[in-house]
Amino acid sequence: MSNRLALERSPYLLQHKDNPVDWYPWGEAAFEKARREDKPVFLSIGYATCHWCHVMARESFENPQIAAVLNRDYVPVKVDREERPDVDSVYMEVCTALNGSGGWPLTVVMTPEGRPFFAGTYLPPVNRGGRVGLLPLLGALADRWRHDRASLMKTGAEITDYLRREAASAESKAEEAMLHKAAEQLAASFDKEYGGFGVSPKFPAPQNLLFLLRLSKLRGDKSLRQMAEFTMQQMYRGGIFVLPLQHGSGVARAAL
Repeated sequence: MSNRLALERSPYLLQHKDNPVDWYPWGEAAFEKARREDKPVFLSIGYATCHWCHVMARESFENPQIAAVLNRDYVPVKVDREERPDVDSVYMEVCTALNGSGGWPLTVVMTPEGRPFFAGTYLPPVNRGGRVGLLPLLGALADRWRHDRASLMKTGAEITDYLRREAASAESKAEEAMLHKAAEQLAASFDKEYGGFGVSPKFPAPQNLLFLLRLSKLRGDKSLRQMAEFTMQQMYRGGIFVLPLQHGSGVARAAL
């Protein structure tokens, strides 16, 4: 039997219509159910051509055991980032604030009021390769929701307050110290052998490349540009081809 996503138009959401997970599309109905049943919301964001989104779907969202836990203890919500970039941008900021990086599939757990207290990207079904598994994570968070909710609510409030402060500061001119710190963090996580930032699995992060290119031009620092250019070269050699957009925007055009 198909779930609620069978009524959606998004090709990505329709790919999940036959999951045993009782998915809701993004909307008030999901959050009203979460408030009524006193459950956290499990948000999964992806897109149709995302490789790791399909891996996580096959490993976890088609798994009856994991689906049963999601349906029992959470209100599962599926979002197509190409259909709702506004929702994606908000929760990608949450993931980046908590982990220093983001990617897809984007996995967020939040209160019925929309305050996130966990965010990550791809999660294997069980603990594997040093990565926490989705099934044990769901169990641990559900247990804390029942027995230590105050700590989750505190985390959610702190993250929400942090993002509000960030949004307010973004309206003013960025301070040089902040730019310097961001550049230092990217340089510290730069993979000199394969390009990109952080450890595998990596996801294309055009905002990092654009930042480095612009800051390199502003400062005349060639090393920042070299990190961005090397990353794009390695992406190309690895089979990811970034084409120039019609109006001259995007990573490829910015690198010219």
